[in-house]
Order: sequence, then structure tokens, then C-alpha cells
Amino acid sequence: MTNLYSNILGEGDKHIIILHGFLGMGDNWKSQANIIASYGFKVHLLDQRNHGRSFWKQEFNYNVLVDDLLVYMNEQNIYRSILIGHSMGGKTAMVFSFKYPERLNKLIVIDISPKKHVSNHDKILNGLASFNFDLIKSRKEADIHLSRYVPEIKVRQFLLKNLFWISPGKLDLRLNISVLKNSEKEVGREITPMNIYKKPVLFLKGENSDYILNKDLILIDKYFPKSKVEIIKNAGHWLHSENQKDFINKVSTFIN
Repeated sequence: MTNLYSNILGEGDKHIIILHGFLGMGDNWKSQANIIASYGFKVHLLDQRNHGRSFWKQEFNYNVLVDDLLVYMNEQNIYRSILIGHSMGGKTAMVFSFKYPERLNKLIVIDISPKKHVSNHDKILNGLASFNFDLIKSRKEADIHLSRYVPEIKVRQFLLKNLFWISPGKLDLRLNISVLKNSEKEVGREITPMNIYKKPVLFLKGENSDYILNKDLILIDKYFPKSKVEIIKNAGHWLHSENQKDFINKVSTFIN
């Protein structure tokens, strides 16, 4: 199997692996990872398949994302790690914890629960799929085009990080948009474990986000009996960047 692309920050034998969310990439986490690495951890920022600089494949579901992660850990000689996953990456992390609990020390799940989540990414995916890079010749032109589908500036800025120069004067996307456009149901599906994960888990919820609701706490407690759910104030779904200070404080307390 082709291995995942990673950016590794820090040194040592205490590993933390970070999994980004849908339409993201490991580089989105560089600021937070540098701080975490300064605590004495080797932090691995992964690009999951069909995202970032990692390989493209038609098959895209949580089982293959988990298999990709296991291959990466084996090739990097990581027997046991702390795993951090945001949104889609959080669901990958949960499935991994059910299948390979012996490979983890702790788990941090960011603003997602095991339940089914109905995605609202249709306009975003249609916008990304509509890019014609024979006509769009600059990042500014790409932003103007995407604004017809995605009016929120911060969301567009996040999405446009996937643009890169494939050759001089020619832009392209690091996303396998043809596959991802048809993967929304898979990304949002409920996680159904084959067992429970008995090691410590920290769930972080953005105060202004509706991805984790009070009624979801029963399901979280059922699958993760040693879990706790904490709220990051003044933050939504991208809580790690919207309130980085509180996010880092809670993560550092938990991992140390």
C-alpha cells in the first residue's frame, strides 16, 4: 500500500498523531502541532487519502482510513501513540481505537461524536468541483469563483489552502474532489463499534458548534466509559484554531 504523506515535528519516542477533518490536510494543524511538540512529543501531521499530498484511491471509508493509519504506524515503527482526530479524523480515530486499542495510549476526539451526522457540504463540494483551471489563473480568481457557492470568508480561506501550483501558471486542487463529492454519506455515517474502548478519551466540543449535543453524551459514555467531554468557549467546529489557547491548555493537561 502507498503510504500517507506526513509532516513530522519534534523528536523523541513519545508520539502524537493528528488526523485532520474532511477537505482539510495536516498542514492546517501546524501551529498547534509546534506547541504540542515543544512539550517533548514527536507530532505526526498526516494527510488522509484523497487529501493533501497523500495518494488518491477510489475506495474511501473509515475502514480503509484506519488501515492506512496502521500501515503508517508500522512503517514509522510506532507501536503506541496518542491519537488526535478532528471531525472526520475524529471518526477515523474512534474506529481505530475499537480495532487496535493496544496501539493507543490515549485518544482525543475533536467536535464529533459516534452518531450519524448529516453533512451540509453540498454547496462547498459543488463549488470545488466547478473549478476550471484553464480559465482560473490566480488564487484571487479562485476565491471570487468559490464565493458564489461559499459566502463565508473564513470557510473559503480554509478550502483554498488546497490550491497549489501544479506547474508555472497552472493551479490545481490537492483534493480528489471526484471521490470526495460522493463520500458525504460515508463521512457522516454512525460509528458502530465491535467493542468498547476502555482507555482515557477526551472529547472537546466547540461552545458554538452543534456537532456534539447533550443527547450524544449517552452514546459517548457507552462506547468510551473512561471519557470526559469538555467545552472550548467562544469557538465553533474549528475550535483548535478559533480558541487555540484554551484548546492547547486542555490537550496539554490531558496528555501530560
